[in-house]
Amino acid sequence: MKRSACALARSYHARLHLVAIVVAGVTILGGCDREQRRFQEPSPASAPAQSLSLSELQAGPQTPQPLSADPYGGNAYAVSEGKRLYGWYNCEGCHAKGGGGIGPPLMDANWIYGAEPANIFATIVQGRPNGMPSFRGRIPEYQVWQLVAYVRSMSGQLRKDVMPTRNDTMNARRSEQRTEREKPQHSSPPLQ
Repeated sequence: MKRSACALARSYHARLHLVAIVVAGVTILGGCDREQRRFQEPSPASAPAQSLSLSELQAGPQTPQPLSADPYGGNAYAVSEGKRLYGWYNCEGCHAKGGGGIGPPLMDANWIYGAEPANIFATIVQGRPNGMPSFRGRIPEYQVWQLVAYVRSMSGQLRKDVMPTRNDTMNARRSEQRTEREKPQHSSPPLQ
């Protein structure tokens, strides 16, 4: 009788291990459906070019611009890269943190030249009268699209799951990762 109880217990544990392995495998496979992150971009020559219609206000001659259906609007990594580039290319110098300054605010619903990705792309590449310089040839096209995605996120035009997080410098306290290690001090509770 003891032998059969041991055999049953081993069989039960073997099944339990098999179930745990299957559950772990399903969990791992379920977690693999993530966004694609492109760390190397194709050359601009390989992208198809289409013409872009602009408003009557424009800086310089109208030229065909490559168009895409917002290649980075649903990619959290690209939006975060756009946020980094926004500071790196000193967009903050004119637009501040999106609230405006010398340039118009990017966090409201008033968009002079349109809030569509193609319009924002054209604004960055071609420039606009009265202050927005042209960045044609100065910023690679894929980085312009990353900037477009970030600029659209500033006014809430992207899904919440791809929006960038607040900078650590804007938090009321330091993040847990940047907190210095301290040795806990033991003290007596106050007497009442």
